[in-house]
Amino acid sequence: MPEPEELTRRCQTVLRLVVREHINTAAPVSSKAISERYDLGVSPATIRNEMAALEEMGYLTHPHTSAGRVPTEKGYRYFVEKLMGESHLSPTERRTINHQFHQARLELDQWMRLSAAVLAHSAQSASLVTAPKSSRCQVKHLELISIRDEVVLLILVLQEGTVKQQILTLDAPMSQDELALTARHLTHLWLGCDQTAVRATFDGLIDFERRVAEVVLDTMRRIDARTSSEIYRDGLLNVLSQPEFAHSESAQQVVRVLEERQFVETMVSEVMQRGGLQIIIGGEGRWEELSEVSVVLARYGVDDQATGALGVIGPIRMRYGRAVSVVRYVSQLMSDLISDLYGR
Repeated sequence: MPEPEELTRRCQTVLRLVVREHINTAAPVSSKAISERYDLGVSPATIRNEMAALEEMGYLTHPHTSAGRVPTEKGYRYFVEKLMGESHLSPTERRTINHQFHQARLELDQWMRLSAAVLAHSAQSASLVTAPKSSRCQVKHLELISIRDEVVLLILVLQEGTVKQQILTLDAPMSQDELALTARHLTHLWLGCDQTAVRATFDGLIDFERRVAEVVLDTMRRIDARTSSEIYRDGLLNVLSQPEFAHSESAQQVVRVLEERQFVETMVSEVMQRGGLQIIIGGEGRWEELSEVSVVLARYGVDDQATGALGVIGPIRMRYGRAVSVVRYVSQLMSDLISDLYGR
């Protein structure tokens, strides 16, 4: 985005107040309303002149014949980059969110669902979370459990939290003690290995261990071949209840943004490449699908290990400070959890 031109201090103040009033009321904001609610030490006529100047520069517009004005995408962008300031969750909110995550089982799927729910509730927006995708999956743990004499359950746990199970049929019965000993040996041998490293150990394995290795390699090959990851969503009703989406066409756009996998993956891919936290306001001329909404997205995870993206979607009249603070906090929390999962 091009750097916005610098505004006078008074213009900045008026723009900030118009944005905040419009976010709170969803209605056009008049110079009279600004004058009555805020003591700026200037006349209503001066405020009206400043609002007219802001409209001429493209930061405000007035809908239909209304005397009030609303921010444009350019106005919101200036607000976000220059006027919003830092926003943080309260210590109580951070403790509550932390408590929710630490009560959850150590399962990636639960973390994804919980992060989507926390984002939607805390930002009162729709949320989306993509599961972390590894550059190449790596072994974390292996278990072999006897089901009956010649039938064994193989449980493979990968570093990013994926758990795969498969039934193996033995040529001859093995005791649970023998199976446990084999599982410990292979876990020690393959810990942190990708499929290339697992394959390199093949010549040193005995018959049953080779059977296990073949299953593990096949599983890892299939996972590495995946081009997309699971997408978790929550909070659609939070958005559809906003006045901007009372018309079916606008509501359909929100649903499409959340549900069309290819679009979500394209949008997330761009955010992943840029890194950090990204704010997309009304599509910004690049995303026709986002013309009615704004999106706050951030990458999370451990670089070169496993990364995903999470964020919130709401009306352009979004509470940006709140959304940014929630997304930033949950992304950091998820990064810490992924880091622990990988033993970093």
